[in-house]
Amino acid sequence: MPSLTQAQDNAVTELMRIAPVIDRLGEVFASAGHQLYLVGGSVRDALLGRLGHDLDFTTSARPDDIERLLKKVSREVWDIGKAFGTIGCNVDGGWVVEVTTFRADTYRSDSRKPQVAFGDTLEGDLVRRDFTVNAMAVDVATKRFVDPFGGLADLEKEVIRTPGTPEQSFSDDPLRMMRAARFTSQLGFVPTHEVITAMREMAERLDIISAERVRDELSKLLLTPHPRNGLNVFVATGLAARVLPELPALQLEVDEHHRHKDVYQHSLTVLDQAIALEKERGLEPDLVLRVAALLHDIGKPATRRFEDQGKVSFHHHDVVGAKLARKRLKALHFAGDEVKDICTLIELHLRFHGYGEGDWTDSAVRRYVRDAGDQLERLHILTRADCTTRNKRRAAGLREAYDHLEARIEALAGQEELDAMRPDLNGDQIMALLGVPAGPVVGRAYKYLLELRIDNGPLGEEEASRRLREWAAENL
Repeated sequence: MPSLTQAQDNAVTELMRIAPVIDRLGEVFASAGHQLYLVGGSVRDALLGRLGHDLDFTTSARPDDIERLLKKVSREVWDIGKAFGTIGCNVDGGWVVEVTTFRADTYRSDSRKPQVAFGDTLEGDLVRRDFTVNAMAVDVATKRFVDPFGGLADLEKEVIRTPGTPEQSFSDDPLRMMRAARFTSQLGFVPTHEVITAMREMAERLDIISAERVRDELSKLLLTPHPRNGLNVFVATGLAARVLPELPALQLEVDEHHRHKDVYQHSLTVLDQAIALEKERGLEPDLVLRVAALLHDIGKPATRRFEDQGKVSFHHHDVVGAKLARKRLKALHFAGDEVKDICTLIELHLRFHGYGEGDWTDSAVRRYVRDAGDQLERLHILTRADCTTRNKRRAAGLREAYDHLEARIEALAGQEELDAMRPDLNGDQIMALLGVPAGPVVGRAYKYLLELRIDNGPLGEEEASRRLREWAAENL
């Protein structure tokens, strides 16, 4: 992290870069008699030298006035957050601007949603913010730096601290406890002892937060460059036990290979390695892949069996884990397609291990591709990431085996169009050949031809028709 001098230099550089935008906004708001401040994450990121194109402001103006003033600088203004005091717009040059009325929100003890209240002062707004590093502001009119709670010093010390007491901050919005875990990974900072203690003591307060907000915050944590430290905070403070109990449950289980302290640590290593493979393959951060990597072994606690000679087995933990993940992810209101894809990956993550023990036929490779469907690339990454053995010879052997499998898939794909694997006859051809209407018979015939296609590769229309007639003679 930068020193105080470096941070101040960074801020000056970034403010100069965005000066045309903030000066234009400042003039419009000042002419209407309103204060306007660059605030929160925008100031933090400016100090870190990593300010993007999203700019956050706070103002004394009320939402109707904000909307009216922003229309003077932009033709594209939106009011989707107006109920919470926020109006947004695009400003020439690709800047995305959001301006929010000074806020003074709180939560009732039994409420899932904040009571929206507008404030009258900048200081009252800043003290209600989550952490000191997000409670700094810059006066757009005078360029005066406002830091009433020592956020700049905390930025230099790399700590996560609340403007007021942690108890008051987390009572106002319990989701801030999850945000503390996320910032541990996003910024590489460490929560203070007081923050950690309050998170442990108030973890159950998270129960009042809607599933959607919890899901979004968990997703943001997983999409940080290095989620491990934030996940450790998430688990150690008891937050995970409230919203994703399957994760801390993994700490109780010993990995069957006895290569890791516990399955929880193994899962974090798999996540780390999946992220490294994302980067290696030039992919963007992938939420589906990362959730699957984190949860791929959650079926182990329910399937643990103690065998002879002190060995431990987890038979069918892939299938059980997929069922558990589906239930939990639905409860957290993940999108249906995300749930389906994550569960497919969990259910298939062990399939490859039979490959290294013997030669797969071409039909076995085709089934692997067919079952993975559009999740094949993610399955490649998850399967490779799941190799965490410390035995260098075994690790090299597994990598070589999977390289061989991917090469075979690529070769077969070039020959047979595996990505669009279909029978040699379509539904219309089946109905015409068998003389039957659309219905269950056509479905059974289609499934039979698809199995032939997987087992034998492309047969051609003539041979497929002959085989279908033989099947019909025996089954219809």
